[in-house]
Amino acid sequence: MIGRDSELARLNELLEGARSGAPFTIVIGGEAGIGKTRLIREFERGLAPDVRLLAGQCVDLGSVAAPYAPVKTALRTLVAEVGADQVLEAVGPGRAALVALLPELAASGSAADAGEIVIAAGGAGSGQLHEAIAVLLETFSRERTTVFLIEDLHWIDAASLALLRFLMRALGSSRVLTVLTYRSEDVTRGHPLRGFLSEVERDRWVERRELGRLTRNQVRRLVRSLIVDESPNERVLDTVFTRSDGVPFFVEELVGIDGCRDEGFVPDTLRDLLLARYERLPESAQELLRLLSTGGVRVSHAMLSAVYRGSDDELDAAARQAVHFGVLTIDGDDYAFRHALVREAILADLLPGERARFHARYAEAYEAQGAAGTRRVAAEISFHWLGAHDAVRAFPATMQAMREARAAAAYASAAQLGERALSLWDVVPEPEAVAGMTKLELMGRTASHLRNAGEGERSLALVRAALAECPEDDPQYPRLLRDKALYLANVGRPGSIPLLQQSLEALESRIDAGDEPARELRVTVLTALAGRLMIEARLDEAVETAELALASALELGSSRAASVALNIASVSRAALGQVDRGLAGLEQARELAAGDGSALLRYWVNASDLYYLIGDFPEAVRLAEEGLARAREQGVERSSGVILASNAVDPLFALGEWDRAAALIERALALDPPAPFRVYLQRAKLWALVWRGEPERAAELFRAVRPSMVHVMEVEMQTRLGVGRVGAEIALAVGDVSAAWREVRVILGEAQRPLAGYALPYLWVAARVVAAARDRPESVPDAEREEILAAEEGFRALMVDLGFWPTQPVWHAFFEAELASDAVAWRRAVGAARQPSARGFLLPYALLRLGEAELAAGDRPAAKEALQAAFDSAVAGGVTAVQSRAARVAMAAGVALDGASAGDAGGGASGVAGSDDPADATAELTARERQVLELIARGLSNRQIGERLFISGKTASVHVSAILRKLGASSRTEAAFLARALR
Repeated sequence: MIGRDSELARLNELLEGARSGAPFTIVIGGEAGIGKTRLIREFERGLAPDVRLLAGQCVDLGSVAAPYAPVKTALRTLVAEVGADQVLEAVGPGRAALVALLPELAASGSAADAGEIVIAAGGAGSGQLHEAIAVLLETFSRERTTVFLIEDLHWIDAASLALLRFLMRALGSSRVLTVLTYRSEDVTRGHPLRGFLSEVERDRWVERRELGRLTRNQVRRLVRSLIVDESPNERVLDTVFTRSDGVPFFVEELVGIDGCRDEGFVPDTLRDLLLARYERLPESAQELLRLLSTGGVRVSHAMLSAVYRGSDDELDAAARQAVHFGVLTIDGDDYAFRHALVREAILADLLPGERARFHARYAEAYEAQGAAGTRRVAAEISFHWLGAHDAVRAFPATMQAMREARAAAAYASAAQLGERALSLWDVVPEPEAVAGMTKLELMGRTASHLRNAGEGERSLALVRAALAECPEDDPQYPRLLRDKALYLANVGRPGSIPLLQQSLEALESRIDAGDEPARELRVTVLTALAGRLMIEARLDEAVETAELALASALELGSSRAASVALNIASVSRAALGQVDRGLAGLEQARELAAGDGSALLRYWVNASDLYYLIGDFPEAVRLAEEGLARAREQGVERSSGVILASNAVDPLFALGEWDRAAALIERALALDPPAPFRVYLQRAKLWALVWRGEPERAAELFRAVRPSMVHVMEVEMQTRLGVGRVGAEIALAVGDVSAAWREVRVILGEAQRPLAGYALPYLWVAARVVAAARDRPESVPDAEREEILAAEEGFRALMVDLGFWPTQPVWHAFFEAELASDAVAWRRAVGAARQPSARGFLLPYALLRLGEAELAAGDRPAAKEALQAAFDSAVAGGVTAVQSRAARVAMAAGVALDGASAGDAGGGASGVAGSDDPADATAELTARERQVLELIARGLSNRQIGERLFISGKTASVHVSAILRKLGASSRTEAAFLARALR
């Protein structure tokens, strides 16, 4: 090991961190021959006996690698070490998914009903498999620190790459060091690994290292370490450095040609260098190496024996010569090329006919192995028959490989194989008979695999292509319409409802003709339609459609479908104001689920959300956490579990459980959930930042994530209202009334009556915007101010229209208090905030506003009492923003609060909060900063301040930041209030 001391030390340092409970991932890249493998081997040799190594290597199978190939190798090492029984016991509820990946586990005695597990595995999703592997690694790492090593990521399959993304975030409580290597020059534009590498650079628990070339002195040291019997002269050393460019493998090859004794013999090209050892071998050994190169970087002795045409003795003799000359190495029962570059050079040297014959031999050998049932090898068979240019035999293997990938929840690989099968469809005889399905059905299944792999746009494109080829009287037509509707919803695009309605129309004629599958499909389409209608707040239609779905499901005897349909009908009725009937219907839906995991999760999602919206926060938390526990048991924490986690977050905030809620958010975001679920979590995180006193940080994060939220907002009213409300609160917190108005005015343009549970707090924020525009006319342009004030009537009418909702009296009281802005109205708001259905942050906020109103009225004793109560309530409830603002308001008014400190007032380094004279708060401001502060107090934006003072908006922003820091204010609003109070 020369020139890699720091990298080796870093690996050992990270291993010690993992040993102490700090899991980490290191990604090591570099060009071919730079020494990645050598570094890893040295690291492996130094591992202590108490460290478990689970290693896998990606396989070069062209554009579609065998799904989970490197992961299977690593996990089989664990199974061989601890036994199948212990592995299945450790993985618990995830055993079905694990058996789908490793079918040999089904024979274990621990699998009480192996057949049942295998059947269940057929429906295991990738999320369940990911969870199962994470649990497995986490569990066994408690016993022994684990190094999880995957080499050659440039050949990785899509399924394994998705798993690595998950594990890097999910192994937070493990003792696992994940080590990944890749060849950098192979990761070209468009390579799937490219995006992965960009992502990992942003993760604080991941480190990426690129190995550099050796220096001249390091090359000299390496050459001298390789030549032990004599010392090469300086000219030879310089020649080796020049021709190797400091790449260690090339140095070794140059030295290995003849020990550098003949400085005149240096290959002219890289190809000559790579083939130098190979060409010195006898023809029998060269033929073996050509055959071996067709099989991959590594081939087992058994497989090589099956494809080799000579005797066993001839095989052994040829292999021995290749090992002796340093072209091959032996690793257990496998032969491996000493370096992948050598294999690639030999492979490129094959004649076309020779290559095809070798591929055919491998395909036949893998077919024989597959018939024995020892491994799933259809992907390998497909690859080699394609290499042999035999499409007829490649096609059935490709179809089987697609099924195997689907069974192992490797949806990305299944989709790639489906696309390969479609490309072969028109060149093989009777493809429908061979495939066991029509071309349209294959297109539909491939689109489904793409969707499950997260390739929403590609799945949509493929299902569109299928519909373009599909006659309207084809049995697949209504199913493809349904799929297109679902895929549109997945990518956040409108248009699902008309497609589902069209699908129902197409199904009616088939049902009239006695088509039984059409009746079953009709139930799923009706349920999907009811769900989309509910999400778009077309509630009467949603109830009607869900009732039809319920009747059809009961007629078919499907309890699961009946439960989901009744669930949707009940939530829609509740949103219409029939809350008690809706809650009763949800309980009936739970009973109908009869233990069905999928239907129960739908119950927990909707029930927890409804209880939160009606103000029963403890019950909402209980239901969400109950469902989350079940989601983890079923291995779907990344999908249903994320929704349930977000459903627990809001009621926890309402109860003042900020830390518990924050932990749920971070855990769920770490699971890299699908886009809509991420939006729910980000919205909650942003809102918490505002009320925990970090509005500027919230504004920065909102600017970053808002574009990714737009698609979901377009098709989900609850998301439009939730994100819009948070956006308005952030804008108000940083003093941008115009931005707040752009957020709240949306509610007046909704085509349907807004969902009450989401709309009521939105209307309260809208009232704050109206009050800000009225009380600070300079904060918005005149025309916009008139528009805002004119909207007050519409907001009032909507607040009255939503009077049927249980929490409306609470929000109505706050709505009126914001607009009246007097002590009487705020006393009513304080009373409303003491109701059990009021969210916890509202009481300290109302008390703060009451204190401000009392100060404005000149009643200092009443103001002090209200501000003290606000401060105490904010401290108890963790509402940091109110706590700080109450302390600052009291300080500016010269009112002392018990328990308040300079830190509470946000004085920081300026010492403002602790000053006896409030006027000292501006002592550290420059003359220009005083001018800027005065304009902040008038509500002007940075751009407007710049125009007024003839400076740039960016310069104004710098002044604003300095003012906030010196005043200890957390937002422009607080700085403006303090400036007015001081003035």
